[in-house]
Amino acid sequence: MRLAAILAREKGIVAVVGVGDGHALTTGETVIVDAAAGVITREPTDDERARAAERAAARRAADDAPLTPGALADGTPVALLANLGKPADAADAVARGAEGVGLFRTEFLFLSASQAPTVAQQRDAYRELLEAFPGKKVVVRMLDAGADKPLAFLNDAHEENPALGLRGLRALRASEDILREQLTALAEADAATDADLWVMAPMVATVEETVYFTGLAREYGLKTAGVMVEVPSSALLADRVLAHADFASIGTNDLTQYTMAADRLLGSVASFQDPWHPAVLRLVREVGAAGARLGKPVGICGEAAADPLLAVVLVGLGATSLSMAPSALADVRQALAARTRDDALRLAEAALGADDAPSARTAAAALAAALPPHQKETTS
Repeated sequence: MRLAAILAREKGIVAVVGVGDGHALTTGETVIVDAAAGVITREPTDDERARAAERAAARRAADDAPLTPGALADGTPVALLANLGKPADAADAVARGAEGVGLFRTEFLFLSASQAPTVAQQRDAYRELLEAFPGKKVVVRMLDAGADKPLAFLNDAHEENPALGLRGLRALRASEDILREQLTALAEADAATDADLWVMAPMVATVEETVYFTGLAREYGLKTAGVMVEVPSSALLADRVLAHADFASIGTNDLTQYTMAADRLLGSVASFQDPWHPAVLRLVREVGAAGARLGKPVGICGEAAADPLLAVVLVGLGATSLSMAPSALADVRQALAARTRDDALRLAEAALGADDAPSARTAAAALAAALPPHQKETTS
C-alpha cells in the first residue's frame, strides 16, 4: 500500500489507499476522494461538492503560482527539493520549481539487472542527473536494497523478516565492492559537472556505521557525506551521528515503520503507518534539535514532506529542507508561504501534545484554522 501511495504521489494522482470498505463502492457512484485527509465521501451533498470544487480550484491556483524558492512568510528559507527515481524525471522537477534534489534513488540502475551495473554505466546516469541541476544541491542515496527490493547479486539469503535484516548500508558493507563502485562513479560524475553533489547512506543505525560511510565517501573525494535517519536508534543518537556526518535526511516512511513496529508492506497494520504519530514527531524533533546545535542541515525526504500541513509542522520540529514528489511542490510552497516560523513552532507543539496520529493531525489543523494567514515577506 505504501508503494502504491508513493507511485500515486509521483504521478500526481489523487488517491487514498487502505480504505476498509472500499469493496462496497459501486460502478457509477459519485465519490469525493480527499487525499489530504484520507477520506472518501460517498454520494456527497451539494455543499460537499461545492467545497471540493473550491479546494480543487485552490490547488490549480497553487500550480499556476510563480515559482519562488521555498520560504516561510517571515522569510525563513526552507529549500523545496525533489524526490527522483531516474534522471529522466529531472525535467519535470525543474519545471515545477524544485531547488535541487533531496533524494535520488539509485535503485533504478540495479533492480532490473542480473548483475551490478558497471562503473561507466553508473557514471553516465549520475552525470545526466547532475547536469540537470547546475549549481544546485543533489542528494544521492546509495543503493538501498533488501527487504522489499531484493537483489540476488547483493543478498540472496532467505530472511524470515527482511525489513529487519541485511538491507541498506548493512547489505552494502557485506558487498563493499558494489559500494566502492558506486562511490567511484559518483566521484567521476561529480568531477565532470558543477552540481553540488551530496551523498548519503541508507538505514544507518549506529555511530560506527556513520563513521564508516562518511570516511569512505571522503576517501573518494566526495565532500558532503551524510546519513538517512530511518531507524529510531540513529534519531536518538542524532547529536553523536551528526558529529561525524555533514547532514541528516529523515526518511519518514521507514522511521514510522520501525517506530511503530508495523511493516509498511502489510495492509493489516496500515493504520499504524502514519507519520503524524507523536512518537515519530518526537524523533524528528530530536534530529532537528541536534542539527540546530551542531549547525548541520536536517532534511525530510519521506512522504511526510508532501503533506502541506505536516510540512509546516516538520519545519517547526527543525527541518531545514523538504524533499517530495515534484507534483507536491506547489501545495507545500503555498502552505509554507502562509506561515511564520512562530506559527510552525506552535503547530509542532500542538501536534506533539496529542496522544495519537489522528489527534495530532486534528490539533494542528484546528490551530492552523485559528491562526491568521500571512503574506510572505519580499525584498525590494
